[in-house]
Amino acid sequence: MPRELKSKDEFQKMLGEALEVRVKKEGDVAKLKLRTPTQLYTFKTSSDEADTLTKGVKVEVIEF
Repeated sequence: MPRELKSKDEFQKMLGEALEVRVKKEGDVAKLKLRTPTQLYTFKTSSDEADTLTKGVKVEVIEF
C-alpha cells in the first residue's frame, strides 16, 4: 500500500532514496510517485510545483 507524503520537505527527503519518479498530471493537480527499494510514496501538488520539484533529479522521471 502506498504511503502519502504530506509536505514538500518529506518529499525532498525521500527523493534521495528513490529509484524512479513518476509524474501523473490531471489539469492543475499533479501526483508524484516515488519508488524506493521498499516502499511506494505519493505526493499531491500543483503542476507548476511538480515541475520545480522534479527539475534536476538524478533518477529517471517518467511523465504520464
